Order: sequence, then C-alpha cells, then structure tokens
Amino acid sequence: PCNQGCPAGEDVRTWLYEAEEGGDAYERAWRKIMEVNPFPAVMGRICYHPCETGCNRGQVDEAVGINSVERFLGDEALRQGWTVGVDQPSSGLRVLVVGAGPSGLSAAYQLARLGHAVTIVESAPKPGGMMRYGIPEYRLPRDVLDAEIQRILDLGVHLELGVTVTDLDATM
Repeated sequence: PCNQGCPAGEDVRTWLYEAEEGGDAYERAWRKIMEVNPFPAVMGRICYHPCETGCNRGQVDEAVGINSVERFLGDEALRQGWTVGVDQPSSGLRVLVVGAGPSGLSAAYQLARLGHAVTIVESAPKPGGMMRYGIPEYRLPRDVLDAEIQRILDLGVHLELGVTVTDLDATM
C-alpha cells in the first residue's frame, strides 16, 4: 500500500528494508530511490507523504515516517557525495527538454541515464521551477535543491537558462 501511495512511484518497501540495516545499506537504499526519483532530499522535505496513509504498520501502532527516512537518505547522499552514473552507452540521440522544473529535470535525468545527450532550456534565471519559486526557502533550502540539480547536470545534461522557446521546430 505504501508503494501505491507514493506519487513518485518509488519502491518504498524495498528501500526502507535496505535502510533498516544502516551503514552501507543507506547507500543501497538511496540508490533504489534514485532509480525513479532524482530528488530524495527535496521530496523528504516537501512531499505530503500519502505513502504513510497507506502504511500497513498504522494498523498495529503508527505508520512508518517514510518521508523522514527519505530526507535522511537524501541528506546523507549529499553529505557523503554519492553520485549516479550513466550505465548505458551513448544512444547517439539528442533530446531537448523544455523547462527545468521538477518534471523537466526528472525527464532529463532519466534520459541521460539511458545514454541520450540532453539539453534543457529554461526561461527563468535559475533551474528548479516551482521547487525554487513556489516553495519557501525555510521549507526547501536552496543549497539542497541546487545540490540535487547539480547531480543531474553532472550526468552531462546541458542547461541553458534565460531561453524562451517560441517555436519548437526552430529550436531543433
């Protein structure tokens, strides 16, 4: 039920099981999250955690604090400098992503990991979309957001800021 409640489509039970062991298992848990969600430190802060409503443990005593564990894993990854890589050979394909908000950044992350050359164009002066411009800094510190965005850019994703797309055919 927690997996079905996750808006990011994470395999919550699997990464919680990994995290329970502690130590090196924290990194394994984080890597499991990163298969589908490139923003665990962000999500651990801003998600309204419907997974906890579905948590079976709530029938026994109380639900597991899933978003707190995700935040811990995301923060630990930033502290430890854990990174992800591109495991696929270059596909030879180029992809343009319009918008560097949560969806555009997530798409770029997944596409880059599949071996595609990705360029994101964003009209705003900084990436992040509503994560940056709609969530107050006290709730989502900008250094946390910037670090998770940088991890995506470190995959070779090219970001162009201040670019407005008016004709998609001309952009290609």
